[in-house]
Amino acid sequence: MPVGGAKLSSDPSVLHTIIDGIKQAGVPDRDIVVFNRYRQETFAAGINKWVPEGVRLAWAAERYEESQLGMDGYDPGVYMEMALVKPGDNPNDVHSRRSYVAQVISKQVNKVINLPVVKSHQSAGVTLCLKNMSHGMVNNVNRSHINRELNACNLFIPAVVDLPVIRQKVVLHVLDGVKAGYNGGPGTPPQFRWEHKTMYFGTDPVALDKIGWQVVDAKRKQEGLPPVAETGPDDRFNHYWGQPQHIELASKLGLGVFDDAKLDVKRLSV
Repeated sequence: MPVGGAKLSSDPSVLHTIIDGIKQAGVPDRDIVVFNRYRQETFAAGINKWVPEGVRLAWAAERYEESQLGMDGYDPGVYMEMALVKPGDNPNDVHSRRSYVAQVISKQVNKVINLPVVKSHQSAGVTLCLKNMSHGMVNNVNRSHINRELNACNLFIPAVVDLPVIRQKVVLHVLDGVKAGYNGGPGTPPQFRWEHKTMYFGTDPVALDKIGWQVVDAKRKQEGLPPVAETGPDDRFNHYWGQPQHIELASKLGLGVFDDAKLDVKRLSV
């Protein structure tokens, strides 16, 4: 998701390389879809200008809205249900307790490559592979972190990613850390961005998120800041207690490997 705006999104060269690889595998341009949940967010980051001719650009909704119960672009038959309702929504309405998967994901594609950026996140601690899926592929997501008291990202994120349609279709994660953010994310203020100059590739979103979490915390320590899990809501750039615990909880659902001793990491320098 290009929540970080044009200054902290991925890069046209990354997108073009991914598309070139898909085409080399025999997939025609017309069957390749570049998807982000919101059209306005996509255009604001300039991503519409990156997409090669013949490749489709898609979204599920026009713009971000506080009320996210609209169903245009979402599949009424595929959802994650959780007893978590945004204040003001009707708790007796099952619609308020569900997050529906975008039709692009459920009906239009059979394989997904996830392209997140390395960033901190006020409520989730970090926003990497898992959160890019949980909050970029379904609606009714702001119920997961309404305010500092009603923050349930640690449970919400794994529950969405555990949906079969997501865990089975997302086959590769390209975690872009060329530019990264270590505080105040996801709309990271300029003073908290840095040139990490590293790309991460993997099929395991939990493993990549564990590594990305360590990268963000290491940078925070270097800058004299506490770990994301210990950053309180009294920090003027962070209004929540961060919940990177969603990464370990995702591993308990069988979504990937969390234990450092079991991670198979290969490093290449270019």
